[in-house]
Amino acid sequence: MKPIIGVTASMETDRAYYSTAKRNVKAIIDAGGIPVILPYIIEGEDVAEIVNRLDGLYATGGGDIDPILFGEEPHPKLGLIIPERDQSELILIQKMLEMKKPILGVCRGSQILNIAAGGDMYQDIYSQIDKQLLQHSQKAPFDYGSHFVYVKKDSLLHKLTGEDKLRVNSYHHQANRKVPKEFQISGAASDGVIEAIESKTHPFVLGLQWHPEGMTEVNDEASLKIYAGFIKASISK
Repeated sequence: MKPIIGVTASMETDRAYYSTAKRNVKAIIDAGGIPVILPYIIEGEDVAEIVNRLDGLYATGGGDIDPILFGEEPHPKLGLIIPERDQSELILIQKMLEMKKPILGVCRGSQILNIAAGGDMYQDIYSQIDKQLLQHSQKAPFDYGSHFVYVKKDSLLHKLTGEDKLRVNSYHHQANRKVPKEFQISGAASDGVIEAIESKTHPFVLGLQWHPEGMTEVNDEASLKIYAGFIKASISK
């Protein structure tokens, strides 16, 4: 049977619509899963019921994350935040972690995963990291790999892709900073920005700072393997 994958949704400040990019849905379908777009729900019993029915969670990209969640006030470079999304995803991810169900987080999804597990993040890497950085908000098509990620040996990311170095796309100005002790950094850019995190205690919990769903559109082999591995883990959870 195909696994049911919950897909987190975005929302604008008018709070009128839930939305997700078609490529998020397509990546799950192409890998063999059935995507279900999730609304924002924070009631404990309802979240538990959703998690019971899901085989895996795909935390997608989107706007910025409220810094109040990791003990900071807004930086001048902080962008759009939707508090309901933050709260819903935190509760959902924490419940998925508790039940040891597979999670794949991309871009914002990697950051909210890290926060849910007890980590924190940069509100704006260009203002808060005191050295020259790569272009992490690329001026190139979405499916173009603009910089490299160096992969930690023996990590889940390495086992999935078989690669020591990945070429990835990049559309972010925030990034993970402190990673909780139950997690490890499994990929970083040449400038030191964290690009991949993963749980050391769960079978499949992986956060990627880039957008592999965009890279699948040009049949990037590593990206396809990541989604295939996620769906396989969701079947055998």
